[in-house]
Amino acid sequence: MKVAVFGTRNYDVDSLNGANGEGSDIAFTFFEALLDDKTVTLAGGHDAVCIFVNDQCSARILQKLHELGVKYVALRCAGFNNVDLKAAEELNIKVARVPAYSPEAVAEFTIGMIMTVVRKYHKAYNRVREGNFLLDGLLGINIHGKTIGLIGTGKIGLLTGKILSQGFGAKVIAHDPYPCSLAAEYGITYVDKLEDLLSTSDIISLHCPLMDSTKYIINDNTLAHTKPGVILINTSRGGLIDTYALIRALKSGHVSAVGLDVYERESGYFFADSSAKVIADDSFARLLSFYNVFMTGHQAFLTREALENIADTTIKNLRALEATGTCDCIVRHQK
Repeated sequence: MKVAVFGTRNYDVDSLNGANGEGSDIAFTFFEALLDDKTVTLAGGHDAVCIFVNDQCSARILQKLHELGVKYVALRCAGFNNVDLKAAEELNIKVARVPAYSPEAVAEFTIGMIMTVVRKYHKAYNRVREGNFLLDGLLGINIHGKTIGLIGTGKIGLLTGKILSQGFGAKVIAHDPYPCSLAAEYGITYVDKLEDLLSTSDIISLHCPLMDSTKYIINDNTLAHTKPGVILINTSRGGLIDTYALIRALKSGHVSAVGLDVYERESGYFFADSSAKVIADDSFARLLSFYNVFMTGHQAFLTREALENIADTTIKNLRALEATGTCDCIVRHQK
């Protein structure tokens, strides 16, 4: 099987080749470029494409992949919002994902982001490097005793809540249309209405997938229900937050701090060095200008263990698809 891997970084090459081994029945071709309308022709001569979160797999691109003879789309991530599953089904292109590569990696990163935002580690680091040991402006808050609201309680949300509840002594509440039976054991209490979570949480952390029902779940209306001074954390998908609404809430002072590992239009900047070019996205540039916004470049997944799990599962998916036409991690269009 020949597989075209798009959006490749050095760590992808190392992990996929390491898991594949010598003499394997799978041959990878690595491309740094993202999959889009201009690069889709690179998939010619391959049986499958392997893509990540910012690659595009629209109906038009899937049609071109079909014409090129591509039979499979292997996602190196859990989310699949960038794939038109209806079009894939119509074209008989099978789509598979990595549903749980390392929930611990993202949950632990989320905790680190919360602590950085509330205790200002990043600001303290820069000060000390310059010989400034003043503490003015570094006042933080305790996590212990605070109410932290989780929107979404999949594996990552559950683990984040467990750490906050059992490790920090926070009161953790959650909203999810599909409650998990482990939540109570982890110290997480569900609330029926999203508005109840918004109105009582000191910190809100997003852990839901990006779908039509969750796109811009944080918007002007939902932000209006939050407590003044609320802290917002997003390590899930950028499209969960209406950036313009967030900027307005930051400018008014209603949102006191934000931690973001994702951005709704990140594909033009993330996973690349943009330090020598102008950021043309005005809303992205405005977010970066706020002193109380801490942003990273979709880094939460990036641990050695996660990369190994992603590579192992991706290769298992590809082999199963080729052998049987399906796999345990297949993604189907929900009619």
